[in-house]
Amino acid sequence: MTVDGQQVMAEQFEQLRPHLQAVAYRMLGSVSEAQDAVQEGWLRLAGNDPALIDDLRGWLTVVVGRICLDMLRKRQARREDFVGAWLPEPLLTEDNGPEDMAVMGDSVSIALLVVLETLTPAERLAFVLHDVFAVSFDEIAGIVGRSPGAVRQLASRARRRVHKDTPRTVADPATQRRVVTAFLAAARAGDFEALLAMLHDEVVYRADFGEDQPAFVPISGAQAVVRHLRSTAPRFAPFASLVLVNGSTGALFGALTKPIAVLSFTITDSRILALDLVADLNAWKNQTGAATPN
Repeated sequence: MTVDGQQVMAEQFEQLRPHLQAVAYRMLGSVSEAQDAVQEGWLRLAGNDPALIDDLRGWLTVVVGRICLDMLRKRQARREDFVGAWLPEPLLTEDNGPEDMAVMGDSVSIALLVVLETLTPAERLAFVLHDVFAVSFDEIAGIVGRSPGAVRQLASRARRRVHKDTPRTVADPATQRRVVTAFLAAARAGDFEALLAMLHDEVVYRADFGEDQPAFVPISGAQAVVRHLRSTAPRFAPFASLVLVNGSTGALFGALTKPIAVLSFTITDSRILALDLVADLNAWKNQTGAATPN
């Protein structure tokens, strides 16, 4: 390939990078792993003659999907004995008000990513590539080594799970901001009656402190979650600030560019249906000097 040809290919790839990053993030739920998958996609493209590729976007989408499937299978093998919640890596942006949230409205939610984590690697691939990015069942069949009919069934099972377990009605941006602000204020004040009133009866609290930390078993039910918050909220709430987490209002501990912990909220009917905490416990202790928020 000529130098000019390499330059053109590199430019085309960079134009497609945001799309490929979106595919990989939905597949993997991790920004860093998604970046690795996209970079591997570039290496595979560099080893092929682009003149033989009719649809570069489609070709790269399939290639990155295949890379992500391999990564998911390896991850699944590592997690076989893991009993706690394994949460996606959040995407953070500044929270300057409901207007910014409206712009981020098409972001993939933490709630959806949590449900995607419950699918098998093949189900997740079939759902993400077909339902989100319109890749044909024939092409997906070539990735997973199954028939198009079998892939259709994979996508159907995944779709039922997603529709069943992902909240259908999510609060509007202004309500999200109001509820999270009130939650943090009540937590700082130790007003647990107010916290209880904000929680949905079936609320679930999940936490992920990393692979090198003991697994955190999710807590379900408003009363149980408040009992947990009673011992932890007054310690962590003073350090919290508002941030957008995957396009929804959440709480940030630390700097936007170097978060220590992130608490995301799933809010429906003005009540909190899920609390998902991703935290680096060692960084929390070192930088705040406070007891960890677990």
